[in-house]
Amino acid sequence: MNAVEIEEAVSALAAAPFDASKFPYAFLAAFGNKETTLKRLRSGSNNASDVAGGVLQRNNIHLAACPAGEVGQTLTALRNSAKTASAKAKFILATDGADFEAEDLSTGETVACDYSDFPNHFGFFLPLAGITTVKQIRESSFDIRATSRLNKLYVELLKDNPDWGTSKRRHDMNHFMARLIFCFFAEDTDIFCRERLFTETVETMSAKDSSNTHGVIGELFRAMNTKATERESAKISRWADAFPYVNGGLFSGDTDVPRFSKIARSYLLHIGNLDWKKINPDIFGSMIQAVADDDERGALGMHYTSVPNILKVLNPLFLDDLRARLEEAGENSRMLLNLRKRIARIRIFDPACGSGNFLVISYKEMRAIEAEINRRRGEDGRKSDIPLTNFRGIELRDFPAEIARLALIIAEYQCDVIYRGQKEALADFLPLDAQNWITCGNALRLDWLSICPPTGTGVKHHAEDLFHTPLDQAQIDFENEGGETYICGNPPYLGSTWQSADQKADLRAVVSGRTSSSGFLDYVSGWLIKAADWLASNSGAAAFVSTNSICQGQPVSILWPIVFGAGCSIQFAYTSFKWSNLASNNAGVTVVIIGFSQERQRAPKIFSVGENGAVTAKECANINAYLVAGPNVFVVPTDNVLGGAAKMDNGNKAVDGGHLLLEANELLNLNLTQEQHLKLIRRFSGSVEAINGLQRYCIWINDASSGYAKNIPSIKARIEAVAKFRLASTKKLTRDTATRPYAFQQVRQMGTEELIVVPRVSSENREYLPTLLMPSGTIISDQCFALCDAPLWNMSLIASRLHLIWIATVCGKLKTDFRYSNTLGWNTFPVPTLTEKNKADLTRCAEDILLTRESHFPATIADLYDPETMPEDVRRAHEKNDETLERIYIGRRFKNDTERLEKMFDLYTKMTAAQGAGSPKAKAPKKAKANS
Repeated sequence: MNAVEIEEAVSALAAAPFDASKFPYAFLAAFGNKETTLKRLRSGSNNASDVAGGVLQRNNIHLAACPAGEVGQTLTALRNSAKTASAKAKFILATDGADFEAEDLSTGETVACDYSDFPNHFGFFLPLAGITTVKQIRESSFDIRATSRLNKLYVELLKDNPDWGTSKRRHDMNHFMARLIFCFFAEDTDIFCRERLFTETVETMSAKDSSNTHGVIGELFRAMNTKATERESAKISRWADAFPYVNGGLFSGDTDVPRFSKIARSYLLHIGNLDWKKINPDIFGSMIQAVADDDERGALGMHYTSVPNILKVLNPLFLDDLRARLEEAGENSRMLLNLRKRIARIRIFDPACGSGNFLVISYKEMRAIEAEINRRRGEDGRKSDIPLTNFRGIELRDFPAEIARLALIIAEYQCDVIYRGQKEALADFLPLDAQNWITCGNALRLDWLSICPPTGTGVKHHAEDLFHTPLDQAQIDFENEGGETYICGNPPYLGSTWQSADQKADLRAVVSGRTSSSGFLDYVSGWLIKAADWLASNSGAAAFVSTNSICQGQPVSILWPIVFGAGCSIQFAYTSFKWSNLASNNAGVTVVIIGFSQERQRAPKIFSVGENGAVTAKECANINAYLVAGPNVFVVPTDNVLGGAAKMDNGNKAVDGGHLLLEANELLNLNLTQEQHLKLIRRFSGSVEAINGLQRYCIWINDASSGYAKNIPSIKARIEAVAKFRLASTKKLTRDTATRPYAFQQVRQMGTEELIVVPRVSSENREYLPTLLMPSGTIISDQCFALCDAPLWNMSLIASRLHLIWIATVCGKLKTDFRYSNTLGWNTFPVPTLTEKNKADLTRCAEDILLTRESHFPATIADLYDPETMPEDVRRAHEKNDETLERIYIGRRFKNDTERLEKMFDLYTKMTAAQGAGSPKAKAPKKAKANS
């Protein structure tokens, strides 16, 4: 269950009549527990509670429904219970149906409220559903509840107004929802003349059968688009006259409203009864945008980007510098004034803005710095100099774009309340300003200079009004005063396999004339290239969240020569970490953050996020495209092994329709004699078989044994099936090999070699790459690579932490799994010259790894290398191998993976230079330019 589904279940529980005997189980069900789990708890077999009326779920919660007036003492009993401790319960909870109290035993945080109000605190209990979230998410219960109810209303309205869900009217529906959100916010924050004005007017003036609800709302919208001096002539209804003139495009144009059913009207009133003062525009937009997207509604509640994560982008991009200048200014009035002027000229541009998270948080952080400047200058309450028009975005879909505008408006009002006071905020809020800089369009096809032109020039951009933004709009004049521009955001990640034809065409258009290899690039690459091009003629910097694939594998040598060639260099980077959201189990994608610019303002800095979330930073001379401190080198595939290691080949490719490959039962069905078996059958292994210890076989025939094989009926039938399969292929190569149907299409083994084998794909969760020693006679598929009859010390290299880190960096991943390559990974692996003693020591390490594995027979690679259950002796054998190898490199163990990569890239650079290997060149960054 996701957070929104949990909220709905919890709200339904609170609204139902309280039943003490059923409450504990209903509460657990609301957080995703299955009926089979609840059945065992009811029966007592899994319920070890020692508190009257209690239910204890191991590793989760100890809760009890108690007699009236005994909530406090029951909670104490739960806290002091020996069973609570022994079962490692994380939460305790007590309620009598009137009062509700709970405690998080790990943090000491508590909840105490009326029973009917406990859904407002449901975020407190999200860990019960496996949603381990940052504190900001757990405290965003209002945003999640509002999203849930708006989603219900949206779906219900589409049932009775199906035409509003069509492409023709989808914008009208989305615009209607934006109007409602504004009204709910305005009625709870004094923007309207009294609290709940909108909700109570709809409730009073619309019939309970909902027959005129649409008309009442339409009239209110019409009033909010009519100036007070024009209302009499417009014949605005007297009951609607209490509403202020809003304008700004939010209520202009068509005031048509979808028809409401009784259920839809009820949902609307429930939404109005929420306390909209609690709305958080930082995150609300991210969740609400899913309401209007059919593809995303199934993941409703997962669209949250935490503020700390967004600040990982914004702080090093520009906020840290502003705060440093504030600290430097101290109480100096002139320096503070100059800083305030600078802030007022800064533009924030998100060319994939979605619902505006990055823009809203940038605005709020800049307002906080400006407010501190005003305080130090004795100008508390001063009107802000920071215009919303400095916060610009591009968004492909119209509803998120609309929500982004609304979120910025709400953020501005909330900041005015905080820093200027409620009276001043209200005085300046209405009517809304019609200027708008959120453009709805395809960011990879638009000219970014039309949205963010060079500074110091007059801008004539088109915008009809705040909430309608076709690209050909009425003219707005706006003077840019020479400030810097910061481009930021979280563009869409789509690997080449998942890109649509249009998206592939977008990338081709962006890279036109610079590479013919756009098909290897992730979709996010287009934003980096467009930003680099923009920065070539403008002052500022850019920073994006990206899938880490752009800094791994083949895309590196395609994308980054373009970015560096535009004159940019990487100014800061976060190495790979999980960009989490509200999904169950804190699911998230592994990302990097990369900041780059033309002007180097300070020493580049690499940030790393530890397992506990702690961030460390390291300054360096240069950050390369692999996000390693070092020169701008590109690792490119080569057919030659860089060091003195053995040659590695790909495995054999059958292309046989499955007729040469055999499961154990299929082998038995061939009815072969022992002699036939020995001559024609081999053990067969691909990645899956190697890692999981699966038994498979293959028919292995060469030219010399083909005649012998064809005289065996069961073998002959399979050979003929292969021929038929290959002849039917659309590929010429496959059809051509139909003349030798007894053999694999691509053969790279004699079949008699001892093999050191590496699976092509393996899980990222393992601490070491799986590598196996396979006896002669084993045939490997093209899902593996192998060293044939190679010295065993080569296996020590493959099994090392050094090699895993190198492969992860230069080869990239398939989805989240390691993707091995012989030409890009093994052949480029920088190995220093090894003495005979070095080789002997490494051979002994490889033997020790094999012997410790053997002692755990029949455990498989999958069993032995599970990070949770890896045997201690196997781990020690690997650590000894790592220590032996790393001492060869630097005379000691490396401190961390960052140091490992830095050494390997340094060695790779020297070794390739010595061999005269070429690498794409990058232009040097421009000299530092002082900020005004």
